[in-house]
Amino acid sequence: MPDHPDPRDRFLLTDKVALVTGGSRGLGREMVKAFAAVGAHVIIASRKLENCQELADEIMSTTDRQAMAYGCHVGDWGQLDGLVDMAYERFGRIDVLVNNAGMSPLYESLAGHTEALYDKVFDVNLKGPFRLMANVGTRMAEGAGGSIINVSSGGAVRPGPTILPYSAAKAGLNAMTIGFAHAFGPKVRVNCIQAGPFLTDISKAWDLEAVKAHHEATFAMQRPGNPDEVIGAALYFASDASSWTTGAILPVDGGMP
Repeated sequence: MPDHPDPRDRFLLTDKVALVTGGSRGLGREMVKAFAAVGAHVIIASRKLENCQELADEIMSTTDRQAMAYGCHVGDWGQLDGLVDMAYERFGRIDVLVNNAGMSPLYESLAGHTEALYDKVFDVNLKGPFRLMANVGTRMAEGAGGSIINVSSGGAVRPGPTILPYSAAKAGLNAMTIGFAHAFGPKVRVNCIQAGPFLTDISKAWDLEAVKAHHEATFAMQRPGNPDEVIGAALYFASDASSWTTGAILPVDGGMP
């Protein structure tokens, strides 16, 4: 009888190298821990180096995987080039890139929204991912290939007046997901997790009773997501399980209306 490989092996990332921006907390933290658990070495990047280092130390103390912490501003083009150079110097390659870092600051009114805040939102949510995809994706395509995962938002397709610059930036990220998939295929897969509301650190500022009532009334799952519920989509896109999936935008939003 012919051998049938264990389908679970397709989700392994044994000795792969994964870079996650915004990797020290929230969805990024869950993805870092999941990647390490299935065999990947991880690079954790965010503005606060100490938070990255804390998670890197945890990974190295609980697994046999290597973990590198790197502090940088994802909206700063030059700092991103430094991050990529350091990653290649340390590991020689990046197999998985996750553009997870994002921001959606509150503003009092549309007319009162400042140019500086507008630029900051686009720098972090769109410019940074563009530069990382262009830099890392080119190296992946010239080498052994790889997987790029963008983390977008339901706001990209359901924009509201309180998140318009953020929604526009995330809509741009959806568009770039498809464009970069064609730019770097077939060796590089580029996909997007279009995330709904998750109970991350950001949710501490929410009126949770109102949010709960809204989800019960309108969302198919009738609740916000828990951070670890992003893991399934992340492992699928990062691993060979998605070997024929690229340019996909996957809603992970609990059935957002």
